[in-house]
Amino acid sequence: SVRAFFEAERPTEVYLAAAKVGGIRANDTFPADFIYANLMIEANVVEAAFRVGVRRLLFLGSSCIYPKFAPQPMNEAALLTSKLEPTNEPYAIAKIAGIKLCESYNRQYGASHGIDYRSVMPTNLYGPGDNYHPENSHVVPALIRRFHEAKVEGRSEVVIWGTGTPRREFLHVDDMARASVHVMNLDRARYESCTSAMESHINVGFGTDMTIAEVAETIGRTVGYTGAIHYDHTKPDGTPRKLMDSGKLLSLGWSPSVSFEEGLANAYRDFVENHS
Repeated sequence: SVRAFFEAERPTEVYLAAAKVGGIRANDTFPADFIYANLMIEANVVEAAFRVGVRRLLFLGSSCIYPKFAPQPMNEAALLTSKLEPTNEPYAIAKIAGIKLCESYNRQYGASHGIDYRSVMPTNLYGPGDNYHPENSHVVPALIRRFHEAKVEGRSEVVIWGTGTPRREFLHVDDMARASVHVMNLDRARYESCTSAMESHINVGFGTDMTIAEVAETIGRTVGYTGAIHYDHTKPDGTPRKLMDSGKLLSLGWSPSVSFEEGLANAYRDFVENHS
């Protein structure tokens, strides 16, 4: 089906954002689904794109590619330096394979076929059109739904997995879209000035992080929930901190523009209008 699509449509550029994604519970519960689906997506799309002559492709990975205890903020050189976070290792392995897939096609076919396949590694994304599944979504949409339902149902308490102490960075999806176009449109010499043949990915982050407790409190205020927040310490926290070093991308002329508070308000309006 993928090959037939590419044969029929003959795109000149590809932005590969498709993925099977989810939060800590989903990753820990369905590891086989996560590694298989993501390997198949990237393998099928990159190969089909190459076979029909697509020269320009951008692969979107994840901050999960970096080791669990990578120095903070995490820069691109930290890739493959130590062990991954166990709960999302299958997803991370698939995303690392996607980077190496693009690099390998560039190394083998760059000169002969003129291809230029690039990779960007987003931090945690949120915004309109997100997945608000109560169990399988990422932290921001999951908490938007949980706080909204608690407000509507008049619950006195919202329960959140873990201790609330892990720190996370969040980027609005519109900023990510702008970053993707920015990286794709860089001329090759400028892109290659801050990458190498086997370290070609570029981080895309907001630049600051916050604790999960701060995230929960901010979402509670945005939603208008006034009850208590309880942290279930029997549940896993995941990686203690994941802050991206986005210095390369900043040096290439991009910067984020949507604050977390503004982005949350935008995401909550989308949830109420289309998903509640």
